[in-house]
Amino acid sequence: MNFLKKLTCAAALALSFANAHAAVNSAVLNNWVFNPNGGGFANGQKINEYLDVNGNAFIQLTPTGNNSFSFAEHAVFNLVQADSNAQLFPQNYAGGNISAVFQATGTGTFNGAFTFTGGTISIYQNTVNQYGTTVGTYGANLGTKIASFNVLAGGGGLVDASGRPISNGEVSVLASAEVGALKEGYFFNSKGKDLSTESIMSFAFTNANNITNPSKNLVSELVCEFSGFTGNGCKKGTTYKNKAGEYFLLSNNGQFKLATEVPEPGSLALFGIAMLGAGVVARKRANKG
Repeated sequence: MNFLKKLTCAAALALSFANAHAAVNSAVLNNWVFNPNGGGFANGQKINEYLDVNGNAFIQLTPTGNNSFSFAEHAVFNLVQADSNAQLFPQNYAGGNISAVFQATGTGTFNGAFTFTGGTISIYQNTVNQYGTTVGTYGANLGTKIASFNVLAGGGGLVDASGRPISNGEVSVLASAEVGALKEGYFFNSKGKDLSTESIMSFAFTNANNITNPSKNLVSELVCEFSGFTGNGCKKGTTYKNKAGEYFLLSNNGQFKLATEVPEPGSLALFGIAMLGAGVVARKRANKG
């Protein structure tokens, strides 16, 4: 691609990124309240913008011809603070935790981009911190389910020739929750209205990096149990190892945001394109550095 084409492409990506954020930012919640114990608005914690998420994902790819693939993803997450403020949610001091399980499907192109086609996000509040253990699914789906989201078509990110998200590449997930899908007493807007009474949109942005030496618990719980994988690492006497172009483990950390309005389908598509564009620009900058 010559310089003029590169310049035109960059300009288009920047414009779509700006337009998408304009379409979505109008709905994103700021200064909302989360009560990790379900005790209502008055005793909740103000969230300036997002909940921090950290976890792991197992991706299984199926080549579909013409350099394309379909995929299934299973992931577990822990949420211990908001706005990267290092102030642990109250229940973390008492030994509990907020966690989540994620499963989704999608399609993509090797050395190109991928996008989600559907899936679910379930968030739990546990009075005992069992995350990372062999109880339940890596301890991520225990306690009270406080939120259920359906993953929407869109989002995604950029991948390398093996199908892995580019190193530290940003992955975006768009999801929605119908009225009643959030449990009463946990999520509120800045004026104290319980968000369980509304249809809610969520946006998750995570950085993805390859895991080469996973723990035995992670392989047993996430790869074998949750994902149903039956290859090496899940058969007695074998050891798990990532296989380029077929399956691999990732570490993820990022942000989970809420919005009170579900954008039009066109806005969602634009938002997904913009996120991919942001990844392209970031990669070009990194290469120049």
